[in-house]
Amino acid sequence: MLRQLPNTDIRVHPLCLGGNVFGWGANRDESFAVLDAYVEAGGNLIDTADTYSSWQGTDGGESETIIGDWMAARGNRDDLIIATKVGKLPGMNNLRPETIRTQMDRSLRLLRTDRVDLYYAHMDHDDSMPDALETFDSLVRGGKARYLAASNYSPERLTLALDLAADNGWAPFIALQPEYHLMNREFEHGLQQVCAERNLGVLPYYALARGYLTGKYRVGGPDITSVRAAGASTYVSEQGENVLMTLERVAAAHEVSLATAALAWLASRPTVVAPIASARTPHQLAELLPMAGLRLSADEITALDSASQPLVV
Repeated sequence: MLRQLPNTDIRVHPLCLGGNVFGWGANRDESFAVLDAYVEAGGNLIDTADTYSSWQGTDGGESETIIGDWMAARGNRDDLIIATKVGKLPGMNNLRPETIRTQMDRSLRLLRTDRVDLYYAHMDHDDSMPDALETFDSLVRGGKARYLAASNYSPERLTLALDLAADNGWAPFIALQPEYHLMNREFEHGLQQVCAERNLGVLPYYALARGYLTGKYRVGGPDITSVRAAGASTYVSEQGENVLMTLERVAAAHEVSLATAALAWLASRPTVVAPIASARTPHQLAELLPMAGLRLSADEITALDSASQPLVV
């Protein structure tokens, strides 16, 4: 069931557990319960960032702190693949060498570990790319990061970063974390080709379209108040209904949730290693985990492909 992350010795569960809700939508005890349930189900890949969850007006690091405390309490660090990011925390939203080094040390301290398995440039910046890449390389050489990855890069800038690393003998990005799901397939127009040609593993974020693909948000449906509702509501539309109705048919055929079917579609896409999804409770997580063993038929994939294409007006 585990999937190989290309160009690494890392094998990961087909579902990457997103840590963006830890310390935000889920408190410490609730987060521990979700993390426990994920590991008990065979999960091993946990994604976080130095900025989670600074949007509350905090200094960020709440998610890393909870994950670090949980790993220390369970004594399971060596069984896990931990990914975190740098470059988006307010006040440190750059990729200057001093920021990269400072934030790596802060992440290690909060995570209560001596290394990060996958260290992301959270977003592209106008800072000197060679300086940033050389600094990232120094973290790999120093043992603080096992592998490097990128998020929110354009095809052109990702290609440039890969070429610079190759030309200078620096550790390259081996994975990409883009926004990619049934309601946003922009990744397929450029980035997918780069990842395929350069053998990068893809770990898409917002895999459930900020919760929309759970089916809770419908045209004419009741208003829902939650930490995700505002983002999910942007997809409530005729096209969104078309996607959800198709998902309902697919999910019913396999007796799984809409979310599971949506994640299974994403996991079937070329270059995708493990979609990222978060859960505030073990019950929510239980609705996602069956995606690991679900294989959609060619007809089901085609139907979802067609439904998720933009409507012609």
